[in-house]
Amino acid sequence: MDKKQTDGAHEVPARNLPVPDTVSPQMQAVIARPLNPDHNVVPETTEQWKARVGAEAEKTAATLPALCKQLGVSVEPTTLNGVGAFTVTPDVIPPANLDRLLMHLHGGTRVRYPGLSGTREAILMAGFAGFKVISIDYRMPPDFLFPAALDDAVTAYREILKRAAPESIGIFGTSAGGSLTYTTLLRAKQEQLAMPGAIATGTPTVDLSKTGDSLFTNAFVDNAIGTQDGFIRATALLYADGRDLKDPMLSPIYGDVQGFPPTILTSGTRDLYLSNTVRMHRKLRAAGVEAVLQMWEGQSHTQYMFDPSAPETREYHDEIQRFFDIHLK
Repeated sequence: MDKKQTDGAHEVPARNLPVPDTVSPQMQAVIARPLNPDHNVVPETTEQWKARVGAEAEKTAATLPALCKQLGVSVEPTTLNGVGAFTVTPDVIPPANLDRLLMHLHGGTRVRYPGLSGTREAILMAGFAGFKVISIDYRMPPDFLFPAALDDAVTAYREILKRAAPESIGIFGTSAGGSLTYTTLLRAKQEQLAMPGAIATGTPTVDLSKTGDSLFTNAFVDNAIGTQDGFIRATALLYADGRDLKDPMLSPIYGDVQGFPPTILTSGTRDLYLSNTVRMHRKLRAAGVEAVLQMWEGQSHTQYMFDPSAPETREYHDEIQRFFDIHLK
């Protein structure tokens, strides 16, 4: 008998996936993009890691002045007890948000978007949703392995608690930044720090162990990141530095989330990490945490923030703004 039959695997024939006409023209253009041919090229040396990260960071940072001008946002470097960060401030802050403060943990497979390049998501949130944001420039591999990023995030959160009441603080992040949001709260619980008022995590990579249905069903369907194999797995192993990938401080899906604040989670129907997002939503609900899951038609990993002109991008930020408005004091 065929092994695929005995192990229960379901063989799916190759097929073409049309760009859905159920999304905006801007999002159709994003969904139609080819997968980056370098998506699975794995650097072999520290110098190669740094070169790749540096080139991507420079390219991203070059787009940010125009984005800031478009959205009416300013960005200033700062530090939080020795941790690098950026204060991201909209030109106009609604009265309801004057005492509120958001902490941002950027994505980038735990190794990418250092410095200013990591503030793009914070700029979008400040501009679209009208919040003052502190974006944390946490340390990353190849120079700084686990738990450097987590240490920085917790140190920064401890300082932010001195600047705003916990119930007025929100934390948000996408992909690796979403996962780091959860591990930051796990550590905050251990250290008996107050929980923030609410959190928002976009397609969080909460399980580094290649567990979850969509890591298989959406492999190469996701035109943003393709597959967890190759480059992404290499970043996880580099970051983990030999630790079990199911350690809750690496993969928070295995942690104790009781007592976490209200959470809104975001994913898309083509997202490689759809299952990570769904599983985290169910885990939060099972622990009695108020959790909302929002899904986007046709979108791959993090595509809700690819194009600032897309109506889906505006709608995403409106959803997060409303959620924070309900739960932050």
